[in-house]
Amino acid sequence: MANIASSKKDARRSAVRAQANKSARSAVKTHIVKVRKAVAEGDKEGVAELATTAVSALDRAASKGILHANNAARRKSRLMKRLNTIGAAVAAPAKGTTAKKAAAPAKGKAAAPKAAAKPAAKKAPARAAAKKKA
Repeated sequence: MANIASSKKDARRSAVRAQANKSARSAVKTHIVKVRKAVAEGDKEGVAELATTAVSALDRAASKGILHANNAARRKSRLMKRLNTIGAAVAAPAKGTTAKKAAAPAKGKAAAPKAAAKPAAKKAPARAAAKKKA
């Protein structure tokens, strides 16, 4: 057991984080198992939604550092291989994006053109102004 107060606090915080990470890893595994069961049953419609949720959970865990990025990528790859065996149409998200971002339509890009661009105000660099004074 630690003797220093900051070490004791660090140990407490570490235990809390470990519990949260354990819960998140378990949730990811649950999502993957649900997809695998749906694939085994041949449910093409339901498996697409479950797969999107599972990929999203994997991406979220990887972004938070709960899973290593390569671990999440490997699991997603295996998941997509299983989905391809039954021919389920699931759009895999682009690298570096979550499933929700890939599935969501672009916000406002095609809806309205941008207003006329305002000319940028010219700012004198601080160094140039200081040199002029000297």
